[in-house]
Amino acid sequence: MTYDVRTIRKHFPALADGAAHFDGPGGSQVPDVVGEAVAGTLCAAIANRGTVTAAERRAGAVVAEARQAAADLLAADPAGVVFGRSMTQLTYDFSRALAKDWGDGDEVVVTRLDHDANIRPWVQAAATAGATVRWADFDPATGELDAAAIAALLSERTRLVAVTAASNLLGTRPDLPAIAAAVHDAGALLYVDGVHLTPHAVVDVAALGADFYACSPYKFLGPHLGLVAAAPALLETLHPDKLLPSTDAVPERFELGTLPYELLAGTTAAIDFLAGLVPGTGSRRSRLVESLHALEGHETALLGRLDAGLSAISGVTRYGSPDRHRTPTTLFSVAGVRSQAVYEHLGAQGVNAPASSFYAIECSRHLGLGDTGAVRAGIAPYTTEGDVDRLLAGLASLPR
Repeated sequence: MTYDVRTIRKHFPALADGAAHFDGPGGSQVPDVVGEAVAGTLCAAIANRGTVTAAERRAGAVVAEARQAAADLLAADPAGVVFGRSMTQLTYDFSRALAKDWGDGDEVVVTRLDHDANIRPWVQAAATAGATVRWADFDPATGELDAAAIAALLSERTRLVAVTAASNLLGTRPDLPAIAAAVHDAGALLYVDGVHLTPHAVVDVAALGADFYACSPYKFLGPHLGLVAAAPALLETLHPDKLLPSTDAVPERFELGTLPYELLAGTTAAIDFLAGLVPGTGSRRSRLVESLHALEGHETALLGRLDAGLSAISGVTRYGSPDRHRTPTTLFSVAGVRSQAVYEHLGAQGVNAPASSFYAIECSRHLGLGDTGAVRAGIAPYTTEGDVDRLLAGLASLPR
C-alpha cells in the first residue's frame, strides 16, 4: 500500500508554519483529529467515572476506549494498561512498587544505552532497598547493545532488567526477544522503555518478551501522557502506595487521582490516526500493523537519504552504525563547530534539529560526547524528501 505523505501532512496544522521538523523524538507534531478529540472532551459534559449520570458514563467510556486503543497498538491486554502523567512518572511509581520486595543481595540490571528515565528510577530504588546495580555497556563504535552483555550480568539474585526497545539518541534496537529469554531464564522481570520504538514500528509486547512496556503517546502523534502495559496477573502481585478510599482494582490502583479524560480521548484519536495512515479494512490492530509497516518503509527510505547526504558532507561524524536496523534517528556532529551552534544555524533556516544528550546522559558520556551530546535528527510520519534536503542544505551552508 502506497504511503501518501502529502495527504497525511494536510492533517497537521503545525506544519503551516513552514518548519522542517526533525524534533519528533522529543515530541511529535499533532494531527487535527487529536486536537479536536481533546477539545471535544474538555467541552463535553463529563464527571468522575460512574454509571448514574450521562457525564459519569461518558468519562468511563473515554477511559475504556483509551485502554482498548493502547492495547490494540501494543497487542496487549486492555485490563493491564496503566495511564500516568509521563513514562518517567510511571517508571518511578513501578520502581517503588517493585522494590518493596527487594533486599540486600538482590540485583537489578540497567544499561548505558537507555534514557535516564529507565535508569535512575531503578538505581535509586535499588539504593533504597539495599540491592546492587549492575551496568550493561554497549559498543560505542557501533551503538549496539549485545544481548550477551546483559546475559553475562544475570544471576539467581537478579530481580529486574531495564532496557530500551530503541535508543532515543542513536535509534539502536537491541534484540529484545533474546534479552527477554535470558532474563526470564534467570527468573527476573524485564521492564522495557518503548518510548522511542512505538512511533516507528509494529509492537507486540508478548513477542518482545516485555513484562512491562512503557511508552508515551506524545511521541506517536498524541497528547502529553504516559502508559505502561503489563499482564493483569502480574499487576495483581504489586501493591503500590495509594489513597485509602481509592479502588484496589487493577489497573486503576496504579493510577493516582483523576485521569485526564481529554488526554485519553486524544490518545485514542492518535492511535486511530495511525491505523489510517494507509487505507485498509478490518480490526484496528490489523490496520495498525499494515499502516505501521508502510510508515516504516517510508521512514527507512528517508533515513537512507539522510545518511547518504550526511556522509557526503565534509567534517560530519555520525554516531552508531548506519548499516544496522534502527529507528529513523541520526545523531551527528560537525568538526570544529559546537553542536549548539549547528542547531541554531539550522533553526534560523526553519529546520528543527536540536542538539543535546536528550536525557540519555549515560549513552552520551559512553560515546565520548559528555553531557552536551550532539545534533539529533529524527524522521516522523510527516517528514518528506524535501525536509531531508533542507537539512542537508543547511549543513552544507554552515560557516566553518
